[in-house]
Amino acid sequence: MIATTAAAQPAREPVPEGSVAFWGITYLDESLQTEMLGEDPAELDRIEMLETMVTDRFSASGMEMLDTSEVEGQVKNVVNPAKCYGCDTRAAAELGADYSLVGEVQKVSNLILSMNLQLRDAETGEMVRGRVVDIRDNSDAAWRRGMDYILRNTFFMEEEE
Repeated sequence: MIATTAAAQPAREPVPEGSVAFWGITYLDESLQTEMLGEDPAELDRIEMLETMVTDRFSASGMEMLDTSEVEGQVKNVVNPAKCYGCDTRAAAELGADYSLVGEVQKVSNLILSMNLQLRDAETGEMVRGRVVDIRDNSDAAWRRGMDYILRNTFFMEEEE
């Protein structure tokens, strides 16, 4: 299921506490299937599923998920808040958030997808945690496993016994 991972965080340090401005997960579809057959509503539902997973997990950890509607205009017309030259962290800082959280799912084909989740310091823009995983299946279960892997192994690591 998971082919490769890339990490950009210190090993096994707890995620710092604080407030988070979550800008959602951007869906980037470069597949031939979509070009030929059109958008698959199931994939858009999966993006919502992942956003709920992320929000629920961060909230369960005690992090405050902020309402971003007050500054949403700053990122509203941006195609991908994960790659907007800091617009996400500037808007998060204006909200008073400690962190900006952005994600991406990139569909290369019906078999190859990549997921990315990044937590950045709202004041400095520096990445606090981030990971990319590649998955090999376009199903609810595969998408859920991919995001669960990111959350468990990068953001909310279990204590080693």
